[in-house]
Amino acid sequence: MAMITIPEFPKTKKLKSLAVLTSGGDAPGMNAAVRAVVRYSIANDIEVFGIMKGYSGLLEGQIEAMKLSSVANIIQRGGTVLKTSRCPEFMKKQVRKEAAYILERKGIEGLVVIGGDGSFAGASLLEKETGFRTIGVPGTIDNDIFGTDDTIGFDTAVNTAIEAIDRIRDTASSHGRLFLVEVMGRNSGFIALSTGIGGGAETIVVPEAEMTLPMIRKSIERGMNRGKTSSIIVVAEGPKPGLATRIGRGLEKAGFDSKICTLGHIQRGGVPTAHDRMLGSVLGAAAVAYLASGKSGGMVGITRNEVAFTPFKEVIGKKKTLPKVAMALAEILAT
Repeated sequence: MAMITIPEFPKTKKLKSLAVLTSGGDAPGMNAAVRAVVRYSIANDIEVFGIMKGYSGLLEGQIEAMKLSSVANIIQRGGTVLKTSRCPEFMKKQVRKEAAYILERKGIEGLVVIGGDGSFAGASLLEKETGFRTIGVPGTIDNDIFGTDDTIGFDTAVNTAIEAIDRIRDTASSHGRLFLVEVMGRNSGFIALSTGIGGGAETIVVPEAEMTLPMIRKSIERGMNRGKTSSIIVVAEGPKPGLATRIGRGLEKAGFDSKICTLGHIQRGGVPTAHDRMLGSVLGAAAVAYLASGKSGGMVGITRNEVAFTPFKEVIGKKKTLPKVAMALAEILAT
């Protein structure tokens, strides 16, 4: 990715301390973001704390002062050294009030939340109800957060899926087989679309576009008529588990012998790509710069390769749509 310029650190900063946590599903590159928050804060004389286990750890008081050495040798690691969790209790007003009290008692003035839509919803309510300053950093492999072109972990997840497809295609070609490869994406087809285009799939099934069994059969037959002996179909998992298996059964009834490969959580882990390390580093530093300037109640993201701040109210609950031009390209390249 091209170099992204982060906001200039203010000459007069408006906070002396902040904390950082990771919440929701883990994503490769989160450690790069945590590292950037810690080191950029310390470089600008801001005391920084790490919260273990997301909002759950915050409520349990698992808050530790961070030093430069606290984030040494973590940029290349997948997952998150701060650990993460999902915390349904945080959706209760009284619980959020207690969270603000815990942070203030520690002398913490701002909170950086690295996560997705649900994590941002918690941060937004925390600030609205208590006045405690929060800022979000988009960390999710699904790349479905509105207000940013890219999210931490997406590039690594796609590369992991494409590597798997490259290996599967060797077997598919050798045996003349049809493979259905299921990737993550319950409500979003960004991983499936990018994986399908990058992996040269014959068909891509995503939640955002109707793809019936007859349509899938037609695409397979079109390839066979051109002399193709094998096919790869990339399937986003969709809201109900086992979509690829259901499609496979339908194809079997139509006379096609298909093999199923569900990649599952293998896409979440592993060494983050250079892109995700860079993205995490830039957005982590940008979050600190914005908080120090008095900006809060929103998310730092990337728009046209520039860091942009978007208020939470314009992000939460909104769905980023798949670009139609990319869907059309995938269909053209598969013919």
